[in-house]
Amino acid sequence: NKQVFIVKSDSGINTIDDLKGKTVETQKDSSALAALQGDNKTIADSFGTLTEVADYNTAFMDLKSGACEAIAMDIGVANYQIESRDAGKFVILDDYISTEQYGVGFFLGNEELRDQVQETLYEMVKDGKFDEIAKKWDLQDCVVLGK
Repeated sequence: NKQVFIVKSDSGINTIDDLKGKTVETQKDSSALAALQGDNKTIADSFGTLTEVADYNTAFMDLKSGACEAIAMDIGVANYQIESRDAGKFVILDDYISTEQYGVGFFLGNEELRDQVQETLYEMVKDGKFDEIAKKWDLQDCVVLGK
């Protein structure tokens, strides 16, 4: 997974450096916020302000109205939000904040459920469903299973 920035397509903001002095929003308790408060704090320190909002719908309303100039969020959520709104009005910057890997965990000793899930995932890779889902959400570059 990646944490990225969303901006208005006509904003003139093209890189992370262009966010210096700008107002950026992100969702409270999000991975993007954790990244900007952690290993990537120097990026956040360059902003005019970093504001936490309750949800990304609020952030998109603020971006659309000009109350903020960028939103930091997970790429999957970003793709969904952009697709479900006015297509072409928002873009994802090529530069990303950070990346992370997800895994599926099980209670220690629950090999039966682990094996069922693993088998199903392998079946989805084999029959193409896994790639189909990754493509639907524009996450082909984010998945490692089947690679």
